Amino acid sequence: MTILSYIFLIIGALFFLLGGLGVFRMPDTFNRIQAGTKATTLGAFSIIVGVLFGSVENHLDWIPKLIIIIVFIVISNPVGSSTIAKATYRSKNIPDNLIQDDLKERGEKQ
Repeated sequence: MTILSYIFLIIGALFFLLGGLGVFRMPDTFNRIQAGTKATTLGAFSIIVGVLFGSVENHLDWIPKLIIIIVFIVISNPVGSSTIAKATYRSKNIPDNLIQDDLKERGEKQ
């Protein structure tokens, strides 16, 4: 179980590293949101699963807490990223290469 725990912890750290690199390298806010949100979600899940496998032998009371953390991340990451995207859109900081503008078609542009 310890080796499996280390594997998931390393995978999570790599996802965080790649997410940070994606946020650094992407050209605009919308791409940065996508890179950061996907990578941090997968990284956090992997690290939590690694902690879960590492704590099964000694700390069984951590399992419900870790599951609650996963549920909170599943709920809060999409809400946060969509809020940042909508605030960026409303600030008129739209990239030049935007192909389809669904919000403009619905009249939400201010």
